[in-house]
Amino acid sequence: MEKKTVAIIQARMGSTRLPGKVMLDLCGKTVLEHVIERVKRVKNIDQIVIATTELERDDLIVKEAEKCWVGYYRGSEDDVLRRYYYAAKENQAEIVVRITSDCPLIDPNITNEIIEFYKTHDYDLVTNAGIDEKERTYPRGLDTEVFSFEILEEAFLKADQPYQREHVTPYIYENCKNIYYYKNDVDYSQYRWTLDTEEDYKLIETIYKYLYPQNTDFAFDDILKIIKKYPHLAKINAHVEQKKVKE
Repeated sequence: MEKKTVAIIQARMGSTRLPGKVMLDLCGKTVLEHVIERVKRVKNIDQIVIATTELERDDLIVKEAEKCWVGYYRGSEDDVLRRYYYAAKENQAEIVVRITSDCPLIDPNITNEIIEFYKTHDYDLVTNAGIDEKERTYPRGLDTEVFSFEILEEAFLKADQPYQREHVTPYIYENCKNIYYYKNDVDYSQYRWTLDTEEDYKLIETIYKYLYPQNTDFAFDDILKIIKKYPHLAKINAHVEQKKVKE
């Protein structure tokens, strides 16, 4: 019998660099709605759950989840690992697909490939992201991590460093040897397609304006064509540095 595969999307209003970013508008829909719509197109997923906080300001996240007909779990703001673990446990996840709400350009096809690879191989974790930048070949913003509920539970029970609780997967990367980095044939890791700053939003909004009205299902290759046709776009947020896990 197929194991239950649950995509858990972290989302909250309290982003430090760009507060409320997941509710920003992209062609008439919120960033979060676009992420949910894209994840709904992933064939290998049985259920989608939004993992948000118990804070009043995140009532907006819950309303958006309800509007999009997906489940949600509310938990700790600071202990993200705890929140994530109970979101998975409450929904009987056997395979967990980790996606973050700041990736409105995530490609359902790539995510599907990664899940399929995980299901047909014997790895603790399969990822196209990870903490080792040298292993990354996809643009930041297409990030997908797949692992078992058992691995998540081990992290939940054993992670004892603050940064291991504030993020979901550091403990797994640091303690599991059986990790597979899913790579593209060409290295496009120089591109930044995630949403963390005003510059990131400007780039993503521009990409959506170019592509979304004609093709709501636009994918990785479509974005690449736009970036290559208009090279100045990649410069909009080229200077932005990713926040470090250990700070």
